[in-house]
Amino acid sequence: MSPVETYAKGRPMHDIRIIREDPAAFDAALARRGLAPVSSDILALDEARRRAIAGSESALAERNAASKEVGVVKSRGDDAEFERLRALVAAKKDEIARLEEETRAADAALRTALLEIPNLPDADVPDGADETDNVEVNRRGTPPTFDFAPLEHYDIAGVKPGMDFETAARLSGTRFVLLRGGVARIHRALAQLMLDVHTQDNGLTEVNGPVMVREEAMFGTGQLPKFGDDSYLTREGFWLIPTSEVTLTNTVAGEILDAEALPRRMVSHSLCFRSEAGSAGRDTSGMLRQHQFEKVEMVSVTHPDESRAELDRMTRCAEDILERLGLPYRTVVLCTGDMGFGARRTHDIEVWLPGQDTYREISSCSTTGDFQARRMNARFRPAGGAKPEFVHTLNGSGLAVGRCLIAVLENGQQADGSVRLPDALGPWLGGKLTLTAEGALA
Repeated sequence: MSPVETYAKGRPMHDIRIIREDPAAFDAALARRGLAPVSSDILALDEARRRAIAGSESALAERNAASKEVGVVKSRGDDAEFERLRALVAAKKDEIARLEEETRAADAALRTALLEIPNLPDADVPDGADETDNVEVNRRGTPPTFDFAPLEHYDIAGVKPGMDFETAARLSGTRFVLLRGGVARIHRALAQLMLDVHTQDNGLTEVNGPVMVREEAMFGTGQLPKFGDDSYLTREGFWLIPTSEVTLTNTVAGEILDAEALPRRMVSHSLCFRSEAGSAGRDTSGMLRQHQFEKVEMVSVTHPDESRAELDRMTRCAEDILERLGLPYRTVVLCTGDMGFGARRTHDIEVWLPGQDTYREISSCSTTGDFQARRMNARFRPAGGAKPEFVHTLNGSGLAVGRCLIAVLENGQQADGSVRLPDALGPWLGGKLTLTAEGALA
């Protein structure tokens, strides 16, 4: 049995009952993502599974009935009937074993197929094919004007001494960076500001977790099996997390929480690792797209009735960081063709980068509904002792630290090569709010 089948066993991905009840609606929802219909194939696998189960149960009943008759027939000395029934019991035993194996195989095939199907978009998600169809819902701040041609972050004079790509390439290869001195301290200050705001003002609980996880954790949040090439696997079988969404969300895997314990809101600052498979030639200059980077990640575990409001709350938490830093940004709702595999609805926040003269993503906040919870078997116990239900999970960047560093440096650049830093960073920089043209904090 493959690792996918092993993990899929006992893990309901999509609710098969929904597909049985209205396959056309299920296919229509996938069509909004630009995907072909799958319900007929899924229902064929489901029928094979149910047929094998029914056959196994029928054979078991026949064997049990024959077993009861054996003793009766033997006691009355009917040798011929005794031999017939004994042979029947033996044959049914073999048939049951075969049908149970068919059931296991059919069950694994069905669950593996369901594992490959992305989440269904919420009804109010805009339809579209790609990022050009995303819908802007908020814009704050005015992009700064310069009396010189603004530079990208790695070309700013004051940044160059503290952003070393050559040494990092000798150590690790391309798409790595070594930060030094003032630039390294600004990077650290940004992460500290984010954590303090989220924990002190936004009510999130800080978690410092592992960055290496077992395979089932990656399955639980949807990185596997579809996106295995985007992540790193160690020789010992651990996966390096692409974001601490994996760590935080899986803290409730296999749990049944009390309804009163919801929502559970968490935040973590961690190293993240992505192979960037399929991104060859994109953003190769600077530190916009790296194999190793840092993020402050938010995760919420909520009651199903509260997940949509929680997405808006999480989005505001991320937007607030940019507003404190005085960085212009816009927020868009991703269309169906641009959403991630596990998302039901996603809000992307894009920060203004003067060096590129455009907005670039700095946060992505998504609700997955019960999609991840089904994979993790994470549930809650409703008030009044009702049957446990699946929780809803959400995740969002609060923010990507490296990209925030880029935005701070580019928006604050001065004609003399120095950088004026946001006042909000003062408490974490000892009040030094200038990165000089020589790369020192002053």
